[in-house]
Amino acid sequence: MPQDFSSLEARNAIEAEMEWEARGEPVTIYERVTKTAETFADRPAFSYQITSGPKDKAETMSWRETQQKMVQAANMFRALGIGETDVVAYIMPNANETVVTFLGGMVAGIVNPINPLLEPEQIAAILRETNAKIVVTLKAFPKTDVAQKVAEAVRHAPNVNTVLEVDLLHYLTPPKKWIVPFIRPKNPTAVAHHADLLDFTTELAKYPSDRLTFEDSKADRVAAYFHTGGTTGMPKVAQHKYSGMIYNGWLGSRLLFTEQDNIMCPLPLFHVFACQVIVMSQITSGAHGVYPTPAGYRGEGVFDNFWKLCERWKISFIITVPTAISAMMQRKVDADISTVKIAFSGSAPLPVELYKRFEAAAGVEIIEGYGLTEATCLVAVNPIGGKKKIGSVGIPFPHTDVKILRHTPEGPVECDVDEVGEICIDSPGVFPGSTYTEQDKNHDLFHHDVYLRTGDLGRIDADGYIWITGRAKDLIIRGGHNIDPAEIEEALAGHEAVGFVGAIGQPDAHAGEIPCAYVELVDGASVTPEALMAYAKVHIHERAAIPKHIEILDELPKTAVGKVFKPDLRKRAITRIYNGALEASELSARVIHVVDDKKRGLVAQVDPQAKSEEATVSQVLGRFTNPWEWAE
Repeated sequence: MPQDFSSLEARNAIEAEMEWEARGEPVTIYERVTKTAETFADRPAFSYQITSGPKDKAETMSWRETQQKMVQAANMFRALGIGETDVVAYIMPNANETVVTFLGGMVAGIVNPINPLLEPEQIAAILRETNAKIVVTLKAFPKTDVAQKVAEAVRHAPNVNTVLEVDLLHYLTPPKKWIVPFIRPKNPTAVAHHADLLDFTTELAKYPSDRLTFEDSKADRVAAYFHTGGTTGMPKVAQHKYSGMIYNGWLGSRLLFTEQDNIMCPLPLFHVFACQVIVMSQITSGAHGVYPTPAGYRGEGVFDNFWKLCERWKISFIITVPTAISAMMQRKVDADISTVKIAFSGSAPLPVELYKRFEAAAGVEIIEGYGLTEATCLVAVNPIGGKKKIGSVGIPFPHTDVKILRHTPEGPVECDVDEVGEICIDSPGVFPGSTYTEQDKNHDLFHHDVYLRTGDLGRIDADGYIWITGRAKDLIIRGGHNIDPAEIEEALAGHEAVGFVGAIGQPDAHAGEIPCAYVELVDGASVTPEALMAYAKVHIHERAAIPKHIEILDELPKTAVGKVFKPDLRKRAITRIYNGALEASELSARVIHVVDDKKRGLVAQVDPQAKSEEATVSQVLGRFTNPWEWAE
């Protein structure tokens, strides 16, 4: 049974049992999966359905089958030239083959999941950075261009020597199964690159599933590369060791899951939340994971059928993000979800009003967590079944040490209670000195050579709860997806009429925040916001980074050294968005100031003359992550 984690005292009791290194957990992924397969051989491990209907065809792998396919895949990769330090990349939607590649790639060498929504040049840059030798991807299939994008990317990644294609056809039922071969897109560029093109399933069948054909080394080592964010150019690539992954899995099995649990996880299997938290927790606890549709939450009909899917699979845990919770709340709970115990939300801050609405509508407790790719993910979570502080990300996990540090001329100093500084962490998931594959990016990344600097600003209150108040990195987090504002700024600055650009994230009730840009023109120049938007759509290569709003100001706020001062732009955006939402709800209330609170970050202050509308104002503004209050 999961252990009590309802308070800071309970957390400390778990940590006090012994040091992490003394817990005797398996060292390698092969050992970890094999142990679970021996214990829960015929229990379900991974279920996948390509379509979202609650009665649609699904394929389930047991733990025995998962282990056997992992072994086959590892043997296949080794035979194709992958050693312990060689890289297998996959650019795949969700499918059982994606799980098999993830696990088998780590046993044979280093696995490198890549977001299939990235553009070909970004995929190619990551393949070059990680020196990937093998790419596993999708065979051309209707309604997706993954195969075409990957073929183009491989042309620009000379190190890739083999491409293994996965065909999703076997997941379909007639008549779709009969029709797809006739409407399957042609992929002429697939034969234009230099790599050998092989069928994943055909190759897999050539290798034994009952034993490894090579020695599984018993030492801890780097076994996965995960790229951060989605910026143009070269995203950073974080290195993950066996020990950090095993730690993430141990947390899930110790605090949340057993082999009796069914986990609904419509998150992408290229992201640390799905891979390093949920998959690792499954292979430690024996829990059953359900992964509906290739695109997860983005899949056709997933939200419309979501509650019925939970009923079908007798789901006990829902894994989600704020944008998905927002979409769920637009659908009636139309099924028996009495088996659901907890919804686990991460990747972006959860607005207060959304938190309340979900718990009220679904009758399900929401646990909000905090993690980051650089730490192999998990850092903190709200106490399970314990005291909630809405807006806080809770308390650190056992064996995770969180400090709030600030810079001084004498070096980093630990902040007092409720004093804001940079969130810095040490845990078994942190790889000191070698967080990124590119060594230059590790410079100045640690305090005291131990504590990873997250780039997030925050504080720890008197009860030990962590609060995130801002981001030192200035990233725009759109529904859990990181966007570098520099990408937007550099593109718009290329317009002949533009002098200065400031890109920020403006509040959004669905995605948390979405990109917007403020522009100062060159003296004497003239251009419309509409023309700049058209320019942005051409010159910003990542679709998610295209601003939803561009505004021309006479002069952008700047620091003494001429740098665009973004806090003032954020205040302007909060005022515009909040007042627009209030006006749309036919309320008289308006934001009259936005203040920078040391504990809470930017806080919108509303004209107190509208206090008679308090209940509705709270409902409207509670959909956003930035807090509000009545002005004095």
